[in-house]
Amino acid sequence: MSHQKIAIITGGGSGLGFATAKRFCEAGFRCYVIGRNPEKTNNSCEQLGPDAVPYVLDLTNLEALPGAVQHIALEAGRIDVLVNNAGINMKKPFLEVSDADFQNILHTNLNSVFSMSREVGKIMQSQGSGSIINISSMAAKYGLPYVAAYAASKTAIEGMTRTMAVELAPMGIRVNCVVPGYIKTPMTSKALDSDPERKGRVFARTPMGKMGEPDDIANAIFFLASEQAKFITGITLPVDGGNSIGF
Repeated sequence: MSHQKIAIITGGGSGLGFATAKRFCEAGFRCYVIGRNPEKTNNSCEQLGPDAVPYVLDLTNLEALPGAVQHIALEAGRIDVLVNNAGINMKKPFLEVSDADFQNILHTNLNSVFSMSREVGKIMQSQGSGSIINISSMAAKYGLPYVAAYAASKTAIEGMTRTMAVELAPMGIRVNCVVPGYIKTPMTSKALDSDPERKGRVFARTPMGKMGEPDDIANAIFFLASEQAKFITGITLPVDGGNSIGF
C-alpha cells in the first residue's frame, strides 16, 4: 500500500465539490468522488485525472453506506479526509412545504451526512487520525425565505459539527464546517440572474462587493483538512467575503 493520503468527497461531480476534489487531487491525494449519476461522476473523474476514483452511490440509501465505506477503506487502506459536500435545496413558501418535501431535504442533507460521518468515523478511530469537513450555508446564518427545510438541515449540521468535534477529538479526529457565501457557480448565477432584486441585496451586503470563486471554498476545506489546521476543531468558518457580517 502506498502512503498516498485518501479523501472521500461526496457530491464531487460538480460545483463546489468538483473544485474541492480538484484541490485534493492536485495536492497528491487519492480522491473517491461519490455521486449518484454514473455518467456525471465518471466524466468528472476523467477531468480530475488518475488520482480521482469514481464511486457511484445514492447517499439517501442509508443501508448501503456502511458497506460502501468498508469497501473504500479496504481498497484504499485508510481514509484520511471526509468532505460531506452533497446536498439539495428546494425553494417553496413555508405554508406549502409538505411533510414529504421537508423529510426529503432532511434525509439527504442531514441523515446521510450523519450516517456517512459515523461510518467513516469508525475507520478513522481505528487509525487514530482523520479530518471531517461538513458544509453549511448562509441559510443557517439568516432567515432566508422559502428554504425552511434547507435552513433546518444546515443549522442542524452546524450543531452536529460541534458535538462530533467534542466526542471525536480524543480519537485524533477533527471535525469542522465551512459555510460558503455567494460563490460563482452555474447554480448560483441562475438563481441570482433570475432575481435582480436578490442579486442587488447580495452584493450590497457583501463588504468585498463580489462573489467568491469555487476555489475559495476548496482552499478553505483543504486548509481545515490539512496539518496546518491540526489545532482547529469544531469551528464553523464562513468563506463569504464578509457577507454574514455585512450591513
